[in-house]
Amino acid sequence: MDFSNKTLEELEFNRVLDQISYYSLTKIGKENCRLIRPSNDKKKILNQLNLAFEFSSSFENKNQIPNHNFNDLNPIIKILNIEDSSLDILSFKSINIASNKTNKILFFLRKFKEYYPLLNKKSKSITLTKEIINLIESIIDKNDEIKNSASKRLNDIRIKIKIIKSKISQTFNSSLNLYLSRDLLDEIKETTIENRRVLAVKSMFRKKVKGQIMGRSKTGSIIYIEPENTLKYSRELITLLIDESEEIELILKNLTNNIRSYIKLICEYQDYLVSIDVLYSIANYSVSIKASLPKINNESYLSLLDAYHPLLYINNKALKAKTYPQTLHLGKKSKIMVISGPNAGGKSITLKTVGLIQLMMQSGILIPVNHKSSLCIFDKILTDIGDNQSIENQLSTYSYRLKNMKYFIDNCDQNTLFLIDEFGTGSDPELGGALAESILEEFYNREALGIITTHYSNLKLLANELSNMTNANMQFNSTSLEPIFKLIQGEAGSSFTFEVAKKNDIPNKLIDNAKSKINSEKIRFDESILKLQKERKKMMDLLNELKLKESKKQQEINKFEVLNEKTKSKLIDFQSLFEHKQKMIDLGNKINIISEKYFIGGTKRVLISEFIKIINSENSKMTKKKSNSLSIDLKTKRKNLNKSITKKILNLKKGNFKSKESKAKVVVFNVGDDVRLIDGKSVGTIDLIEKKIATVNYGTFITKVKIDGLELVKKN
Repeated sequence: MDFSNKTLEELEFNRVLDQISYYSLTKIGKENCRLIRPSNDKKKILNQLNLAFEFSSSFENKNQIPNHNFNDLNPIIKILNIEDSSLDILSFKSINIASNKTNKILFFLRKFKEYYPLLNKKSKSITLTKEIINLIESIIDKNDEIKNSASKRLNDIRIKIKIIKSKISQTFNSSLNLYLSRDLLDEIKETTIENRRVLAVKSMFRKKVKGQIMGRSKTGSIIYIEPENTLKYSRELITLLIDESEEIELILKNLTNNIRSYIKLICEYQDYLVSIDVLYSIANYSVSIKASLPKINNESYLSLLDAYHPLLYINNKALKAKTYPQTLHLGKKSKIMVISGPNAGGKSITLKTVGLIQLMMQSGILIPVNHKSSLCIFDKILTDIGDNQSIENQLSTYSYRLKNMKYFIDNCDQNTLFLIDEFGTGSDPELGGALAESILEEFYNREALGIITTHYSNLKLLANELSNMTNANMQFNSTSLEPIFKLIQGEAGSSFTFEVAKKNDIPNKLIDNAKSKINSEKIRFDESILKLQKERKKMMDLLNELKLKESKKQQEINKFEVLNEKTKSKLIDFQSLFEHKQKMIDLGNKINIISEKYFIGGTKRVLISEFIKIINSENSKMTKKKSNSLSIDLKTKRKNLNKSITKKILNLKKGNFKSKESKAKVVVFNVGDDVRLIDGKSVGTIDLIEKKIATVNYGTFITKVKIDGLELVKKN
């Protein structure tokens, strides 16, 4: 396993640890955050990643993990390791806090083990006991004072102290009142010196007050005297306070001896709380960089989706600037990636993003990528990034880099990830490029995974020729000559040397002269790359335009489908309404025919019989249509129909009807009149009247009705 300090420094891993430690609640937790190091132990890495992910999920949960803040116990543990030593009250308080915090967390995780299975599993080996807490709290109260019940002798002493203090108060107050009445005291009357009440006596009357002089004011105008009748009690109090102090020391020593037997458990509690603090810090940092839990594969490949450089993301967030994510795939079909393109286009930051994210993941830190990303675990991560001139060894940049390449060659294998910025630079372009090509082929043959950035055309060509090597470039706007900060795999990038020179007002004559000095094949190669990039941009623009048109088309289809459904619904409603109206008209016609027969000379019995037949006929139809989805509505309509018919029967029984002759005399219908069926609701217009039959237009349909069955709504 090789994760050298050089690699950690070049990828700025320690800066990430500093940012993580910012969230620690304890000093010892901060120190441990800065000690985090990458590992190649897959089981350990997965466990740590899942623990951090589980902890971060607690921030969005109502059942949040209890607070774990505590004081560093290392100085206390050192004292406990010294035989016959004694701890003070504050030390016991720190132990008690740590024990309480640990017990609360352990109890919580066991209670909510379904929510936090891994954290609960991690905690199972920790002893859940209140023995330490009970020992300390039996001696020390919540105000950090030794309890009276800590020992019988202490209790007796404190009872005596209370009695003596009461006597001191009584005698002092007696003296105070006496000397006040004699006007021997200053305006302040009294004060306290060395925790003893004293009288503020005017200096001219000091001989008139019996007692012990305890001091004087700065001006000398006041003499502080403890009254004589209080002195003997004060001396007795001092003796009792010394006895109390000695008894407390003895109690604390005995408590220390009792706690000493739990030193292993105290160390266990501290280690556990520190590990919780580190997880808490990682979880908080993960939230700040929008990190997620990636997949870990066993197939030696990297698939990073929407990957951010965490340090850049934090910095840009503070500046309210945009951070561009990168997506890249390395390992399956492309073991080595050669990134080219102009300077300031983002090549180096992409290289560092991959390296730093890999270090973070192998350290159990959640990473800022899409959760569908997949990473493997490397035994070694080798880096050569930045200006590495060695002043100490008096080596040039190129010599130093060659020394690094020798180390890479000696240590590179299929479990290695190598990252090299500006590969081959520092020497003659042709000679340095040839050597760089040879070294890159060696890395390729050893099946190592790696990313290099370069401007060398021969390395771009090599990546194009070898099956498991690929070109990539950072997109650059060929019109504005501004970086787009987006990595494109599968094609090399142009350096835009002459284009950038032209933009910066270098005369065309000088640019043309420069071109004439360069191998024509190299110019054509660079121009071909540039042309491909322009064509690719056109293709992407066209693709985006087609996607936009497709999206708009889909929106129109969706609108049409919604409109179609509404139209269908309205047609169904209209059809139901039409059928219902038609049925009502048919029933009205039948009732009019029965009524006419009755008026001509029928009997009520026959009339009622005919009505019942109609009702039974309708009921029979309704029963047959019971399974239909409109059965509820039909039942309602049937009820209304039955009520209407029953009402007519009752009217007939009571004689509440008019003959057609009398109606004819009262109302005369004409074409254009608005009418409706007797007891009906729908209003229509008379289009034609022939032989006492009116053709009524309801707008949606036309029907013929006998005039006797109509009711005038509005005259034309």
